[in-house]
Amino acid sequence: MNAGRIVVTRPIPRAGLALLEEAGVTVEVLQPDEERPVDRAALLGLGRDDVLLCLLTDPIDREVLQASNLRGVTNYAVGYNNIDVGAATECGVPVSNTPGVLTEASADCTWAMLLAVARRIPQAHRYTAEGRFKLWGANLFLGSDVGLGPDGRRKVLGVVGFGRIGQAVARRASGFDMEVIACDPAPAPADPVEFVDLPELLARSDFVCLHPPLTDATRHLIGEEELRSMKRGAFLINAARGPVVDEAALVRALREGWIAGAALDVYENEPQLSPGLADLDNVVLLPHILSASHDTRGRMAEIAARNALCHLRGERAPEVVNPEVYESEAWLLRWR
Repeated sequence: MNAGRIVVTRPIPRAGLALLEEAGVTVEVLQPDEERPVDRAALLGLGRDDVLLCLLTDPIDREVLQASNLRGVTNYAVGYNNIDVGAATECGVPVSNTPGVLTEASADCTWAMLLAVARRIPQAHRYTAEGRFKLWGANLFLGSDVGLGPDGRRKVLGVVGFGRIGQAVARRASGFDMEVIACDPAPAPADPVEFVDLPELLARSDFVCLHPPLTDATRHLIGEEELRSMKRGAFLINAARGPVVDEAALVRALREGWIAGAALDVYENEPQLSPGLADLDNVVLLPHILSASHDTRGRMAEIAARNALCHLRGERAPEVVNPEVYESEAWLLRWR
């Protein structure tokens, strides 16, 4: 069998590429410009001896999988809704991801967004950097308390989706003396977190942090009805996937004051923003950087590279998401 090659859609951190080079395999980067998407024709032109190392922005659908019959696909991300895993399994193509390693960095960034939108940090920065700060004033950039307020009331953090990242976000709330409630279809007990249903969570929370996976059930999980049910002084933080929130409804909610503010790292039609979103002063917008620390992104690259090498050699990948593929006729015919 041909030794094969590993095809990377766009550049990943050096730590991952170095592992591939040390292994002596052939590596090709399809699109060296990080700000340009990969041409679909390039994906359709992949061959059966290739392993694809892709990013979450690359749609790896049935057409791509059937046209190429790859040895494997490794996603440089935890989520893999950009890949048709069912079609991959039918084609005998193992799919892998990079779970676990980005939990702490993602939780840190979630809290950075929460604090930034509550205390109006980006607006205050622009005001100062533009030379508009002339004199301290008692009403200058008043924001919202995050933890224990001066009236002695504990603010409530509502965590929607209590997986690894949601749990890490909840742990950090203890340092702010917050009350934590959570909503998850399969709750993992975590004292002193109280589990409630989504309507109750939205009604009680001062801050709502979203961390569910994107599925048919969670698409537009937060829409007009849910936004109207939140407190007028509450904040929404989306650290999950853009389509979890109905972005047009969110723009109306922020413009009309249904809620106090929002912070987003992801968008419904990423990278496009819904009309009017960027014009609002009560929103913090980030370019999908939740896990973007040097250490975390480097570690993700190493995991993706090791998965890719396993796919290339016909070995079981350590982070495979469709393990049943190794019993499929299509995979067995290739490697046995």
